[in-house]
Amino acid sequence: MADDASQPALLGSAEIREIAGRLGARPTKTLGQNFVIDPNTVRRIVRTAEVGRDDVVLEVGPGLGSLTLGLLPEVSSVVAVEIDPVLAGELEVTVASRAAPYARVLTVVNADALRLTRLDGPPPTAVVANLPYNVAVPVLLHLLATFPTVRRVLVMVQAEVADRLAAPPGSKVYGVPSVKAAWYADVRRAGAVGRSVFWPAPNVDSGLVAMTRREPPATTATREEVFAVVDAAFAQRRKTLRAALTGWAGSPPAAETALRAAGIDPGARGEAIGVADFARLAEHRPASGP
Repeated sequence: MADDASQPALLGSAEIREIAGRLGARPTKTLGQNFVIDPNTVRRIVRTAEVGRDDVVLEVGPGLGSLTLGLLPEVSSVVAVEIDPVLAGELEVTVASRAAPYARVLTVVNADALRLTRLDGPPPTAVVANLPYNVAVPVLLHLLATFPTVRRVLVMVQAEVADRLAAPPGSKVYGVPSVKAAWYADVRRAGAVGRSVFWPAPNVDSGLVAMTRREPPATTATREEVFAVVDAAFAQRRKTLRAALTGWAGSPPAAETALRAAGIDPGARGEAIGVADFARLAEHRPASGP
């Protein structure tokens, strides 16, 4: 950790509004922008992320740089991916003025994180971000699939999404995001975040989600094949798996045969089974299935 004398000056409410006003920038719902204006929340996120000197951190949606400034002294490198070209251009200016000793640690990439397929330089080892809420789950799953070197994740998302990502089988909010996140990692809720730490204040609560990468379930099926079963199982979540997987298997009897071969009750629903069960089920898709 950097000594106190060299710590960057973190952004508060006044600084955030000053930068935004100078740029003529207003946060937009289209890009899911809500800027963190509380330095204590930034410190808490960085502390909870447990990143260190050897980490290359991928930050998506840095906005005006609140979290970026908190991360820079703690890690080897921060790669900040920002879709807004105005904000991407300003981020380096902010770091140069408020954290000059760490400017060399920052790389800014003006890009859509959902289209990101590679990065120059050392591969990322961690993702730490206040994710744009309207695309949080797709972005998170895309990054985990694209960058297998990412071992740890700490993201701030809408509280409801945080609950879904961390939900275990049997939970009322367990669904597609829960299963797909569990394919990559152990997932847990890492705390709640109030609305007042943002500008503009969102009309929803927020939560932190921590993920630790692990190997996916042992299976002969590909990730795409497993995810196809997951999507089918939850497309009609009130239905039994025998009924919900009819299209995937080709017919209700074929779905039942596959389920029984995988050791799963055909009368169960998707929310009752875990990622390993879905992986096993994917191995038994009938050859006549779509």
